[in-house]
Order: sequence, then C-alpha cells, then structure tokens
Amino acid sequence: MTDTPIRVLLVDDDPLLRSGLRYMLEAAPDLLVVADIGSGEEAVPAIHAHRPDVVLLDYRMGELDGIGTTREIRRLDPSPKVVLLTTFDMDDLPMRAVQAGANGFLLKTAGPDEIIRAVRDAAAGHAPFSPQSAQHVVTRVRDDHTGGRREQAARLVATLTEREREICVRLADGATTGTAADELYLSESTVKTHLRSAETKLGVGSRAQLAVIIERAGLLS
Repeated sequence: MTDTPIRVLLVDDDPLLRSGLRYMLEAAPDLLVVADIGSGEEAVPAIHAHRPDVVLLDYRMGELDGIGTTREIRRLDPSPKVVLLTTFDMDDLPMRAVQAGANGFLLKTAGPDEIIRAVRDAAAGHAPFSPQSAQHVVTRVRDDHTGGRREQAARLVATLTEREREICVRLADGATTGTAADELYLSESTVKTHLRSAETKLGVGSRAQLAVIIERAGLLS
C-alpha cells in the first residue's frame, strides 16, 4: 500500500452498480473513488475535474459506449489508465478494447478482490484481464500472425533501439518499470524515458497495446 491512494473514477449508467463498486473499492485503504458518473460523455470533463489515476468504465452505455469513451480518454495528455467492465465477454470485444487503448478488461462477475487487484495493477502499469478475455486476446494475436500483421509488427519493432526493445519485451512479459530498471541496471526514470520513446515509435498508448505488438513480432516466449 502506498501513502497516496489510487484515485478512481467510475463510469457506468447503472447507479446501483456504481454505488456497489464505490462501496467495494473504498473498502480498500489504498483506493479512493473521486467521482462516479453515468455516461461516457461525462468522462473527459470528470477526468479534468478530478484527475483520477484509473477509470473503471462500463462497456454498455448510451450513445458513447465504453470503446468510444476509451478512445476519447486516450486523446488526453496525460491520460489515466482505463479498465473496461462488461457483463459478457463477447468475441473480439477484449481485442477491440486493447486497440482502443484500454489497459485492462474485466467481467462484472469478477469478485471484489479481482476488481481491486485490477485497479492496483492498472495503476502500476500492468494490463489486468479476466482469464477468458486474456485468452481471446492471445488467440486473436496468434491468428493475426497468419496475415500481414506479424510482418507489420516486426517492422515497427525494428525501429526501436536495442535498449528500447529490451525494455519493451520485459514490460510486455509482465515486468514493472521498477523491475525492468533493476534487471537492466538503469534508473526507473531512464526506463520510462525509453518507454515513452518506444511507445511513440510503435504508435501505442497503453501497456496492453505494447504487449500485442511485441507478441505479434514474435519476441515473447
């Protein structure tokens, strides 16, 4: 637990679910729900007003659904981490969430401990996914290898420096910036500088997107 709580914004059009999530999250001493809102259209103004670290975002909402809202959030600089919540793990939805810039994807049937852990993991720079969703993403990425996406990913990775590639592989494999720094005998700020440069070259904005490209390029065992 850190001294400064992780600030969380809840976005869901069901007020009862928002209330339940708030109660669940605020039972954890290191989490603070700074606001809860009922539509995707309210998300960006709420982020400006409350500066959350993590946004827990419902997929099924009104005119602006969770995927569209994630894209709007990703245009912010800096932008908070986004974990998408949905009732059903539908086909390519986890992959679409990753492509939109989500850091994680969970089913609403997840238990309190799993949701709390997902918020902590997202804040720490990890990519929390439900087991079913993670399998869908992995399968989709592997299927993409049969087309031109593996070659495209390899070309993108080839633009990285050796150090940037080392860092990206470690982070895509689940390391934090801190552990990557320790393994490579670098400062964490240096790792973050290399990471920002690599994300710009790869055209990604989240750890999950980074992992997809590294996996497609065949750099993960």
